[in-house]
Amino acid sequence: MVGQSYRLPMAPRANYAHAKRVGDFIFISGVAARQSDNSIAGAEVDALGTVRLDIGRQTEATIGNLRAALALAGADLSDLCALDCYLVSMNDFGGFNEVYNRIFTGPDTPTRTTVAVHQLPHPHLLVEIKGIAYKPAG
Repeated sequence: MVGQSYRLPMAPRANYAHAKRVGDFIFISGVAARQSDNSIAGAEVDALGTVRLDIGRQTEATIGNLRAALALAGADLSDLCALDCYLVSMNDFGGFNEVYNRIFTGPDTPTRTTVAVHQLPHPHLLVEIKGIAYKPAG
């Protein structure tokens, strides 16, 4: 197999790497707000079953997982070249951008595509992000 694969503490739901370095490029699988204990940041269910989902907290946690996956491969957010962002609802676009713009600042930010998708792998997930970074090896 080509390259070096890396996995975050949470087990992937299938047999794939969270990050893969191939030469100077690092490919990040879609990450979301799932934490190492398999809980979902920004998702709360009360005793009566009422679900509260917070796009801001989920975006922060998702970018945190993106940052962690990059770190495993020796890179950071500043090394990102391109991001693909998936939202379950474009009604969350403003809240997503609020957090995104606080983290990604200045003129040298990655390219980005944001699209709405029908659903993500868990009904409490609102956002998923995948990316490509460039960081010379060694």
